[in-house]
Amino acid sequence: MKGLRDATPRDAHFPGRAPIDAYGGGGFRFAGMSHKGGVLCLPSGIHGWVPGPFGDLSERDFDRVVAEAAGFELLVLGTGAVLAAAPDWLRWRLKEVGLRLEALDTGAAIRTYNILLAEDRAVGAALLPVD
Repeated sequence: MKGLRDATPRDAHFPGRAPIDAYGGGGFRFAGMSHKGGVLCLPSGIHGWVPGPFGDLSERDFDRVVAEAAGFELLVLGTGAVLAAAPDWLRWRLKEVGLRLEALDTGAAIRTYNILLAEDRAVGAALLPVD
C-alpha cells in the first residue's frame, strides 16, 4: 500500500466515503485522487488535515471530528510511522461526544479503517502522513 510520491499539496475535500488506496511520501491516495498531508475521513467526506507532529496535537486539531461525532462511533487515529499512545485529553474529549478511539501506526490505522468501512461500520479516521 505504500508508494505515494507524487501527491501535490492542496485543500482537499472528497464528499463521500472511500477507502485509502495508498500512503507514503507524505500523503495519501483515495478515490482516484492524491493528497499531500494528513486526512480526516469523516461522515461528510475526506478532508485535508494539517495538524502538527503527533506530540504537538491539540484539541483544536479535532474540532471537525467533534462536530461530526454524531455520525460515527469509532475514530481510528493513525499516529505516523510509529505507534504512539493517544493523549489522555483526546480520549476524554472524544468520550464526551460518544466516540471511541483506537490509536495505531498509520499503516495499521488505514488497514483497520478500510476493513470497517467495507463492513459499512460507523468509523472515521484521523491519519497523519508517513514519509
